[in-house]
Amino acid sequence: MSHFLDGLAQRARETPSAVALRWFGGRDGARVREELTFADLAGRVERTAAALRAQGLERGDRVLFSIRPRPEGVVLCLAVLRAGGAVVFVDPGSTPELFAARLAAARPRWAATEALLYAASSGPLRRVARSRGLLLPDYGRLPVRHLYSGSWLPGVPRGARRVARLADGVAGTGSGDADLDAVALVVFTSGTTSDPKAVVHTARTLGGMLDLFRQVGDLRPGQRAHTDQMFLGLPAVLAGGTWEIPARTPRDAPEAFARGVAGADSSFLVPADVTALLDVLEARGGAAVGPAVLAVGAAPVTPALLARGRRVLPGTRWLAVYGATEILPAAVTDADEKLAAAAEGDLVGRPLDGIGVRIDPPAAEPGGEPGPEPGDGAAVGELVLTGPSLMAGYLADLDAGRPPATEHRTGDLARQDAAGRIVLVGRTRDMIIRGTVNIYPGLFEPRLRELPGVADAVLVGVPQPDGDERVVLVVTAEGRGVADGAERVRTGTPLVRSVTERLAGVLDHGALPDVVVEATHVPLAGRSRKPDRRLLVDWVTPVAGTVRA
Repeated sequence: MSHFLDGLAQRARETPSAVALRWFGGRDGARVREELTFADLAGRVERTAAALRAQGLERGDRVLFSIRPRPEGVVLCLAVLRAGGAVVFVDPGSTPELFAARLAAARPRWAATEALLYAASSGPLRRVARSRGLLLPDYGRLPVRHLYSGSWLPGVPRGARRVARLADGVAGTGSGDADLDAVALVVFTSGTTSDPKAVVHTARTLGGMLDLFRQVGDLRPGQRAHTDQMFLGLPAVLAGGTWEIPARTPRDAPEAFARGVAGADSSFLVPADVTALLDVLEARGGAAVGPAVLAVGAAPVTPALLARGRRVLPGTRWLAVYGATEILPAAVTDADEKLAAAAEGDLVGRPLDGIGVRIDPPAAEPGGEPGPEPGDGAAVGELVLTGPSLMAGYLADLDAGRPPATEHRTGDLARQDAAGRIVLVGRTRDMIIRGTVNIYPGLFEPRLRELPGVADAVLVGVPQPDGDERVVLVVTAEGRGVADGAERVRTGTPLVRSVTERLAGVLDHGALPDVVVEATHVPLAGRSRKPDRRLLVDWVTPVAGTVRA
């Protein structure tokens, strides 16, 4: 990240009056609420960093960060890093027990929080938040130094410093030479209350991440990047462009986002936000205008979503970005390429420059039967990645003195085609074992989704008493699922009969399902919103039957 800060200082010298950040607001989300030039941004970061040091922030201090993207939050985040601290992102919406476990693992000395969150967690809005299912931790009682964003509200603890006033009257630099390998960012991704899992990045790996994202967007001076995602916004600034920050996310205010992103040079959205944007554009009718380039990532990007995107915004170049919190981004492909390869698996594209790829053969299964191979003979195995954006490691490991990470085992089963492109064929834990055959659902699900009338298709294995699995194909119908009020899954529906008749033509014999069912929908789980296969197994077990041991 010091790489970014050095680049920002250079931009401030070369184009001081050019706009680096533009934040939108107002009821319709179309009014520019604040603009910062490169000189303004660089100066505020330096002054805020110096103020944090004067307030007692020491190198290595971890700052719990709960401020939405906006100029004030961007400045503070960069200032913490400039002062030698580390930013810790923790979802306040997680259960109180999990939040407490993550807090204990991170051991922050500071908390940077929006005033509204203090009010909702410990002030007069606490009852309202609880009535909406938000069991927020009491931020005001956290035993840390407090910084708050926005105007003061009841619930903000006594002694908390307002972020916007930190740098008033402060001059000088925020720190000396940066330690490129010190902890700079901590992101909790999963784990339990007994073993929270947090990814750690350093200034060096964050710099690598920004450089890789510049490859994705082909960013250049003067361009507009309209997004609430920092990992496209900051590279746009580094390239000399303007990061336009929408007032709210596309899901919260799709009309406002649609107006703001129209005519932009680039944007980055998660799939759920893309759906919200396309919904409002289709509802308008007529021709729609989007950004020149729209990158989609942070969750699986389906061919169906890209096909819809091309239909609604044909003038936009659609990109699918693959990576993980541990190493992001890793590969990219465009809609045309991904759709053309849809029948062969989930194409995620060519590795970006600097990303190393290895395919490790899966461990031998009982009976010694190898996993399936696609038609081109490329080996299928676990995808292992290296590169400049590789995390330093997991927080618990690093705090315990273990060596830094040297690679990331993704848990994705993949192969590389003759052109070196990465094709995902499933997850290592998604493999179904029936008899002596290993079935990788990702090899076959793309073909099943192409069948007439099928919106989605998922293969799951239902464990049997003898250790075998029964293979169940779960399909959903285009346009609508099973009628409202019906069971979650049903057999014998018209769609089930139609699909069953065609299976022999699209599946290898060893992968033919024992049972086909139609579901109301495919449940999703986790931050990545992937199919919840465990829940599907629970749904289909009553109709899948069992085989006596």
